[in-house]
Amino acid sequence: MTETRAAAPSAPRPALSPTPPAAVIASVALVELSSGVTQGFLSPVLHRLTDTLHVTVADLNWLSICNLLASVAFTPVLSRMGDLYGHRRLLRWTLAIVLTGSLIVGLSTSFAMLLVGQVLQGAFAGFFPLLVGILRNRSGDGESRRGISFMVAALVGGIALGLVASGFVAQYVAQPTAALWVPAVGVGVALIVTWPLLPESDHRPGGSVDWLGGVILCVGLVAVMLGLGKGGTPGWAWTSPATLGCLVGGAALTGLFALVELRTPEPMIDVRLFARRSVVVVSLVAVTFSFCMIGLQIANPVFLSTPSEDAGYGLGLAPLGTAFAMLPNMAAIAVGSLAAPAVAARITDRLTLVTGSALMAAGYAGALVAHSSLGLFLATTVVAGVGIGFLQHSTRTLAVELVPHDQTSVGSGINELLINVGGSLGAAAVLAVSARATPADSPLPRLDAYTTSWTMCVAVSLAGAVIALFLRRPSEKHTAH
Repeated sequence: MTETRAAAPSAPRPALSPTPPAAVIASVALVELSSGVTQGFLSPVLHRLTDTLHVTVADLNWLSICNLLASVAFTPVLSRMGDLYGHRRLLRWTLAIVLTGSLIVGLSTSFAMLLVGQVLQGAFAGFFPLLVGILRNRSGDGESRRGISFMVAALVGGIALGLVASGFVAQYVAQPTAALWVPAVGVGVALIVTWPLLPESDHRPGGSVDWLGGVILCVGLVAVMLGLGKGGTPGWAWTSPATLGCLVGGAALTGLFALVELRTPEPMIDVRLFARRSVVVVSLVAVTFSFCMIGLQIANPVFLSTPSEDAGYGLGLAPLGTAFAMLPNMAAIAVGSLAAPAVAARITDRLTLVTGSALMAAGYAGALVAHSSLGLFLATTVVAGVGIGFLQHSTRTLAVELVPHDQTSVGSGINELLINVGGSLGAAAVLAVSARATPADSPLPRLDAYTTSWTMCVAVSLAGAVIALFLRRPSEKHTAH
């Protein structure tokens, strides 16, 4: 591994807090639980927001896109600062930023205000790399793998909790936007409880933050995602100067970022890591699975809650019913994540990635033929969920194990960044499909918006399976004990 750091690592320091391991794991899980609540609370109330905030279903995709764009900006900076200045310190600040965004979301009286809150909530993308930094500084790879599987399970559990809590509030509270307060409660509890419990990292490398590289990367990626998200919408034709300017300019800035990092002694992201085939493969698989998982997080719950008499399709579930209908998928993701270490130990990391991608493709293909039946549709989400669980755990674990120890958060942050990039691409693609399939006099798209989106996700998942075949590691098997 080529090292680019000019400053020598400082000597390890004793942990600042003798927190028992069980309390550390519980605290880490609680933070990820709050992250899940923040990501899951909107689904049951999306259909109601079209009337309350006077927007279309296509417009709602901007909630995902703005949240993901912010995550793209936050992730590399928070990850690098966590490695340099302490993972616990940065985690506390990140929780405070997410809490601020959650309070704005709760107070939202307009779609624009809701988008502002979603932007600040996007800082939750920093939770995972900062928590991984805390875990890896206290354990070896085997324990880190188990800790990461618990983190993913807690994340999924938080999404499920957010779904049910939001659905319950929306069902029984007269105010349509009352459910928007759910994430503020979850993040507030996590900040208060974990403040005295989580230990600080016992080792930090020397160095400083590459602010120039961070700004170039953030502006470049946000420009590309903006062009993809707006492309094809009114005023943003694919050949318009605004769309082409964002896409071409963003791509140029992203390329410039790579050149700048190669010449920087202490880069924000060591791009030389991508000279390794294993890093490239894991990164691309992270993009493919998040494209589908995040890309459909608006479309699927809206489909579940759309009455068939209004649009000629949909399953017509109430907010609480929509929340419960999404729980099988969440449970399957958690089971897949918890099972992934044992599966990887038996069939190798490479085949675990391939299997996860193939299960996702099978699930989305099932949705194409079974979307008129609630039971069959939920069964397809379970199949896809197990595959997502495999990939959630495996890509996050490999992203940490494939980088030097003093770049733990950066390695995890790269993976989280690519998950957000893939999700942004997926959300932008679904937005474009939905906008094109939405009649001018209706907030709801035609059925082909959903079938096209599911077909797209089948193709992307299969591409992920093919890419995963190229993974090679010095040691393919890992113990799961």
